[in-house]
Amino acid sequence: MKRVFLIVLDSFGIGCLPDADKFGDMGANTLKSLTKSSRLNIPSLIKCGLGNIDGVDCIEKTSAPVAVFGRCMEKSMGKDTTVGHWEIAGVTSQKPLPTYPKGFPKEVISKFEEACGRGVICNLPYSGTEVIKDYGDEHEKTGKLIVYTSADSVFQIAANEDIVPLDELYRYCRLAREMLKGEHGVGRVIARPFIKRNGEYVRTANRRDFSLEPSEKTVLDELCQNGFDVISVGKINDIFAGRGITEHYATHSNSEGIEKAKELLDKDFCGLAFINLVDFDMLYGHRNDIDGYANALSYFDSHLPKIIGKLRDEDMLIITADHGCDPGDISTDHTREYIPLLIIKGGIKPKSLGTLDTYSVIAHTVADYLGINYCGNEKSILKRLN
Repeated sequence: MKRVFLIVLDSFGIGCLPDADKFGDMGANTLKSLTKSSRLNIPSLIKCGLGNIDGVDCIEKTSAPVAVFGRCMEKSMGKDTTVGHWEIAGVTSQKPLPTYPKGFPKEVISKFEEACGRGVICNLPYSGTEVIKDYGDEHEKTGKLIVYTSADSVFQIAANEDIVPLDELYRYCRLAREMLKGEHGVGRVIARPFIKRNGEYVRTANRRDFSLEPSEKTVLDELCQNGFDVISVGKINDIFAGRGITEHYATHSNSEGIEKAKELLDKDFCGLAFINLVDFDMLYGHRNDIDGYANALSYFDSHLPKIIGKLRDEDMLIITADHGCDPGDISTDHTREYIPLLIIKGGIKPKSLGTLDTYSVIAHTVADYLGINYCGNEKSILKRLN
């Protein structure tokens, strides 16, 4: 019974891509920034060969790696969660999703206000933690929704859970998702609920993403159509708009996601477990919190031996990322970076894969390993693993 465990360390980039200058990200390196923290302790990832990957010169190498290791370039025109995960699943986005550096057009906001029966405030690119500080009081007084965006293709709606119940906020997000298609087809509509605690506004763990559907068939679709299990953990189900998923588990933290991954390792299924650990990005990368990010990566690293120890003979473990979010960067935005690729499976000899020209090698390799034909599997690297 073949199983693939695909773990995405959300935003764990390992150095800027050659075209990073086009995205304003020259010099970005999430991993290198983390090495500035005394809290970084990742012996398990180093043992896998993270430091042996081409271009990685900020952590130690190992003479006896236990994983196949390499790095992937992003072909899609973007650097956000949606296009990164789509490319991991086999779909390359040739055109960037729309962004709104000056806020959304008046006609979009007016249509949204009419649909939900509430006014809108802000409508600017903003930090998620700062926007509730600056607009939380006005939201409380008026009941108007805080709508904001970022450098990514997102329409974010923040509201106090005591003023706008979660079900109502999620309904507004669905209304926005239905509206935002075609010209204004943003990658994600995101619910950003918060509460007031001790006189300050703080975000809760009840975030939800409402994503645009992938424009083409993903490997998840192909697996489902061929009778395989596709189990999502974390925000994977949201990213793919529920498409190509047979079973999903929502989580509220990295620790929940890691525990669910360990539970699935003890479960009998045939197919793919696709796991996203979002805290790296959401809590630390976007807040320029180097120590927090280093702590989170060290926490994952401490559980990695347990994950590896639970692998069965026919299991394949893939550890990767979807983009960068350098916490040492001058901005709080995602960064255009290489992503690591670490693969562990019994019977394969650790080696370097060098630099791979697309994230989609992951999709094609998963399909190839599970024995299905996904676009001919022309990008599969399975033969290189044996």
